[in-house]
Amino acid sequence: MTMESPCVAVVDDEGSIRTALRRLLRLADYDVATFESGEAFLASLPSRRPACVVLDVHMPGLSGIDVQVRLRVGCPSIPVVFMTASDDVALEAMVLAVGGIRLLRKPFSNDALLEAIGAATGMPKDPP
Repeated sequence: MTMESPCVAVVDDEGSIRTALRRLLRLADYDVATFESGEAFLASLPSRRPACVVLDVHMPGLSGIDVQVRLRVGCPSIPVVFMTASDDVALEAMVLAVGGIRLLRKPFSNDALLEAIGAATGMPKDPP
């Protein structure tokens, strides 16, 4: 990882998802910060602004949609890639309506995630 590596924030209440995504993104030369809740992520923003957020839609407390709505008020330029295990077809429209860049449905491929983050940040990365 270099000092120029963009930071990607991963926000998911499932520890195994955070661990797997942290490993993948570090292998792709991203700096990674993980958060187990939307509240913890939002609290971190004064000290660190990520280049992109990978945000779970369904979490206890603030949902991913709630987090995005608050993020757009305070940090509207941070792109958000949503992820969900839900097959609700209305979710994609909802995510796009609140300013999300893309919705990935779990399980998604490593390539799909890296492509979405590359598109969101304008800094495409080759898969590790």
